Amino acid sequence: MSGGEVAGILVAVFWAILVSFLAVALARLAQTLRATTKLVADVTEQAVPLLADASSAVRSAQTQIDRVDAIASDVQEVTSNASALSTTVASTFGGPLVKVAAFGYGVRRAISRKAAPETKEMPAKPSRRTVIVGRTVPSARRTKRANRSKRD
Repeated sequence: MSGGEVAGILVAVFWAILVSFLAVALARLAQTLRATTKLVADVTEQAVPLLADASSAVRSAQTQIDRVDAIASDVQEVTSNASALSTTVASTFGGPLVKVAAFGYGVRRAISRKAAPETKEMPAKPSRRTVIVGRTVPSARRTKRANRSKRD
C-alpha cells in the first residue's frame, strides 16, 4: 500500500464518520419537527374551543355592561326626578308647614301658660281679639267659638 492509498482510505473513513454524524443529526431534527408538529396540532385543537368560549364570554360581558349602563342612566334619571320633587315639595309645603308648626308651638305655649298659675309676667286682662288661622275674630264671636269647641 502506498501513501496515496492510505491517505484515500483515511479520507474515506473521515467522510463516512462525518456522514453518519450528519445522518444522526438529521434523524433527531426530523423527530423534533414531528414532535413540534404534533404539539402545534394539539394546541390548535384546544385553543380553538377556548377562543370560542372567550369570545362568548366577551359578548356576554358586553351585554351585561349595556344592561348596567341602562340601569345607571335610569338611576340617574330617577335621582334627578327625586331631587326635583324634593325641591318642589320643599318650596310648596315648606313655608306653610313652618307656619303650622309655629302656630302649634304658640297654641301649646298659650295652653301651658293658661294651665299654670298666673304670674306677674302674664297680662291681667286678655286681649280683645283672637287670631284663628290667619283671621281676626271679634271678642263677641270668640266666646261662641270657644263654647262650640268645648262641646265637640
